[in-house]
This record gives sequence, C-alpha cells and structure tokens, in this order.
Amino acid sequence: MNVNARIVIIGCGISGISAAHRLLNSGFHDVRILEATTRSGGRIKTSSLGNIIVELGANWIHGPCEENPVFCLARKYRLLDPEALNPENQTVDIGGHLPWIPSVLTSSGQKLNAEDLYAAREMLAELLDECSVFQSEGGEPCTSVGEFIRSEVQQRVAEKWKATDAAARSLRMCMMSTVLKRECCYNGTHSLDEVGLGAFGLYKTLPGLDCTFPGGYEGLIKSLMSELPSGLVTYNQPVHCVHWNSSEKRENPVVVECADGERITADHVIVTVSLGYLKKHHSTLFHPPLPLHKLHSIQRLGFGTNNKIFVEFDSAWWDPDCDIICLLWEDEDTLVDQVPDVPRSWIKKLFGFSVLKPTERYGHVLCGWIAGHESEYMETLSEQEVSHAITQLIRRFTGNPTITPRRILRSQWFHDPWTLGSYSYPGKGCSVQDLENMMEPLPTKGSQSQPFQVLFAGEATHPSYYSTVHGAVLTGWREADRLISHYSSISPYESAKSML
Repeated sequence: MNVNARIVIIGCGISGISAAHRLLNSGFHDVRILEATTRSGGRIKTSSLGNIIVELGANWIHGPCEENPVFCLARKYRLLDPEALNPENQTVDIGGHLPWIPSVLTSSGQKLNAEDLYAAREMLAELLDECSVFQSEGGEPCTSVGEFIRSEVQQRVAEKWKATDAAARSLRMCMMSTVLKRECCYNGTHSLDEVGLGAFGLYKTLPGLDCTFPGGYEGLIKSLMSELPSGLVTYNQPVHCVHWNSSEKRENPVVVECADGERITADHVIVTVSLGYLKKHHSTLFHPPLPLHKLHSIQRLGFGTNNKIFVEFDSAWWDPDCDIICLLWEDEDTLVDQVPDVPRSWIKKLFGFSVLKPTERYGHVLCGWIAGHESEYMETLSEQEVSHAITQLIRRFTGNPTITPRRILRSQWFHDPWTLGSYSYPGKGCSVQDLENMMEPLPTKGSQSQPFQVLFAGEATHPSYYSTVHGAVLTGWREADRLISHYSSISPYESAKSML
C-alpha cells in the first residue's frame, strides 16, 4: 500500500506507538503523533531509587505467552531474563494472581502463621470466582462486587467456621479485609462497592507466569520508538479540541486544534488518551460533542488510582523466602476496604508490601500498594510525611522501634493531569455494550465514501484486557487495522497484517 491519508495519533503511550507502527509498516506515510508531555510511554514509566530500577507505572507482563503481544515484542527485542522465556512458564495459568509466599503481620506486632489464614483467602477467592459468573449467566442479585461479597460472607462464615473459636474467626475476617484492599489495587478502584457485579467477569487472563523487565519497562518503549522515523512525535503538544464532521457530507477533514493554537488537518485521528482524561475533558475535547451513548459508557466505566510506594532499607527485616508482606489490622473484622477518616487513617488502606527480587538486582527494597481515595490523598503529602507514616507503620507491625527506611519513592498518578488515575475497571451498571461503545469510531456509521474520522484506542477500549499493557497494544493495532482494511478495500494491494 502507498496511502496518502493524513493520520494524527493523540498520545504517545504504547497504544499510540503501536498504532503508528502498524500503519507505517502497512504503507501509510503521513502519520504524526501529538504528545502532551516531554516523554513517550504514558503509563509505562521507569524510574530509579538510587541505582535501583523501579517501575512507577506498569510493572509486569501479565500472562507472558504466545497470545500476548507485549511478551512477543519483549522477546523480539531481547528485553527479558532467560527464566521468563522458559516454555514451561508460558503454560502456567495463575489466574491473574501471582503465587506469592506471604508473611502476615498484625497491628499489635505479631507475626501470624500464613497457613492459619488460608481459609480466609480461600473463601474470598471463591466469592470472587462466583462474581465472575454473572457476566455470562446474568441474574446478578446486587449491583456491585463488594455488596455481593458482604451479603454472602456472614452465612458462609457461620457454616464453614462454626468450629473456629471467636478470636481465630475475628483474625480471619480481618485477613479478608486485607485481601479486599489488595483487590482494590488489582482493580484500580477505591472500593469493590464501585466495581460492577454484572460486568466483573469480562476481564480475561492469559496463561503464563507474570514477569518483569530487568532493564525497565521503558526499554520496550525505547525499542519501539527507535523503529519510528525521527520527527514523527511532537512533544509538549497538548490537544485542545478535535473538530470532526458528524454530518452526512464530509466537506472538510478533521481539524486537530492544539493548545498553542496550531490547527492540524487530518483525514483520521486516533485518540489514545486515558479514560480518566476522557471523563474530565470530553466536553471540550470533541466538537461536536460525543454521541450520548458513548458519553454514557465513558461515565459508567470506572477509572481509579493504584499507587506504589517504594521503600529501601539498609538490610532486610523480612524472611528470605517472603514474596509479600500482608498487613492485618485487628480492628477490621467487618470486611473493610476503605477508611472512614482519610486524612487521619489513609495509611490503613495500604494492604502490604511486595518484596522486589532478586536481591542482587534490587537490594533491600519493598513496594507498598495503595488504591483509592486514600491513595489520592497520599499524593498530596510531602515525601517526608509519607516516609514518616511508612516508618511508623512498619515499626508498629514488626514491633521493632528502630527500623528506619533509607529512602522512599512513590507514584502520583491521580494528580498527573494527563492520566488522572491509573487504569480502568467496569463500574456499576456497566456491560459489554459499554466497552463496545468505547471502541466505536466517529461518525458511528462509516462508509467507503465517508470513512471513520475519529478512532479510539487505549486499555479502556479493550473488551476483556482492559487495564493491561497488552490490551493497550492490541487496541492500537485494532484501530490501525480498521484504517488499513478501509484503504485495502479501495486499493489493489493487501495490507501487511503483522509487525512481528
């Protein structure tokens, strides 16, 4: 193909980069990316803690297998450890949860036997599995995942734990609160009360043992960017408005109005901004406004915050085989996944720390996980205030008053004006139709004489891999393929279908 169509991509995250790759490899040559910030990568953001590489954004390749484009690209660019390429690792199905060895500490400074709390983790896992069924079977008894879990727990506890003494039962319930907070991080939500029950099962996992990039996730961005023509991306170029034509007659192309006043004409625009940005700016970003059904879907889908707090120590105070440290508050035996007084108690939302491994690479570093409004509040505090809160927390739970972190580093995704949060999830009242509406181009009735002008990509537009990097890549390819298919139908040449 040799196509003269003018294509503008808004956003130089991995979705926008993937779309550009696909288009250029298929013969389109007038492709341009507009990026509001100074860097490529979007929510892939590698940083450092001293000389230790850490990920402020995307962390893992979730489900590294042949069906995962991120894994295939990382392998192509030789960015992975040999263990990650082990064929056996690609067949392990972990169901989206890493098989971590936990250590459980309590707010009174005790270390509990993790096996004693297995029953609590097992019960919650069963309930979450049941939540996934309603998407295909329907008949959900309530609107949210949190509401369903709370309505079922008391009866099941009475049946399954009737031989358990009151103190042990209370600890198990507290452990379930800890796991609920962990699920808030996985889902990128403030509370499971905000996650829609009917759509919970839309998310699909891929087989494979989740792996990381030894040299940082941004290595993937750099490898992809190195294959794009120089000058393709304009940085520090926020887009103010996309002027598209909703009428039957397409007399004018799309006009992209930039914040600095520049107006760029295009035949097609691929919008890859975050759902958080769409929620806040849709009314000014598109003229004419988005169709009502698309706007309603943007509102129904959830977009929350999940932040990390990296904490470095001079030496390890945790067991050598420990993968994750779970924090159990002994006053949370009523299924708590949010705190009543955020300014005073925000730190209680932090469910625990994962241990960065191997030690030879990361030294003695933990990564704390905190989601929701408590996480958003944490972003407003100074680094000293966060460090003090983390220090007091760890001293309380270990019973050791001398433990002192060397330094910390935290992410602040909610206050990033171009993302306004971390990633998407299906909110209450959400359905598969909403995700289909998210990916629908404008005008909604395209034809050969009037091809699609505005297309939408990004993790929030994938019907089953939302919130993931591989979902973002696939949506970038999908929208590029939509245009390739259109021009192939009026061209004697077939489009290239694969960049791998």
